[in-house]
Amino acid sequence: MVENREVKSDVFSMLMEDKKNALEVYNALNGSDYSDPELIEMVTLEKGISLTIRNDAAFILDANINIYEHQSTYNPNMPLRAFLYLASTLKLMLKNKDLFGAKLTIPTPHFVVFYNGTKNRPNKEVMLLSDLFSHKECSPELELKCTVFNINSGSDNGILDKCMVLNEYTRFIEKVRYYESINDESPISTAIDWCIENHILEEFLRGRGQEVIKVMTLDMTFEHRMEIRCQEALEEGRQEGIAEERINCIRKMLVSGITPERIAEICSYPMQEILEVKSKM
Repeated sequence: MVENREVKSDVFSMLMEDKKNALEVYNALNGSDYSDPELIEMVTLEKGISLTIRNDAAFILDANINIYEHQSTYNPNMPLRAFLYLASTLKLMLKNKDLFGAKLTIPTPHFVVFYNGTKNRPNKEVMLLSDLFSHKECSPELELKCTVFNINSGSDNGILDKCMVLNEYTRFIEKVRYYESINDESPISTAIDWCIENHILEEFLRGRGQEVIKVMTLDMTFEHRMEIRCQEALEEGRQEGIAEERINCIRKMLVSGITPERIAEICSYPMQEILEVKSKM
């Protein structure tokens, strides 16, 4: 049976469904002081619209469309994914508009990624769509910029000091990892109990704790299996050289039913390389 994780869901996206949380993150990022969550218009793509184009949070505020994504695995293709999110969202927003008529106005886009993986990454970095182009240009005709914030404890970008919901989310994830590291039988449940007792995401975890357990259990199981498959594929390919090794890894994961987007995220391979392998299968 092939695991299906095309429809993305995680605790971060669950938190961002609450307009109060989304507004708090927005204010922290932009130095603003909006106080009315109802000013936010949610435009997150739903699973019924697209199975492969699904983002964690997207909303419009003051004529700005904000596309937020959470990553526990570093993904060099994030600007491309953000571009696809925006294109899909605008397509829905403009479906009844005449693109050949009078000049249209669209919300100003902003792209932010929150990283809390276990590998060392900068406190803050910028990823560019043009970095993925086959031909590098000084002034690309199309560009998209994703700002990536490291939200692990100890990061020095100030975002956790400004935003309580991100701070508490980070503390919750770190507790889950801690209980995993000491081989707790139910690390997610134990972390939830600890956080509720210490008033960390208390209301959220009391109301949606069982859903959090289900989602995180699926995430952890999927990630573990994908890591094993990737490593197995890499080992099989080592005897055939680095280039063939990557091809074998990609081919094996595609045959297993893993989407190109997921392979890019797990193995940090360029999307173009993955699609070339797929086209030759």
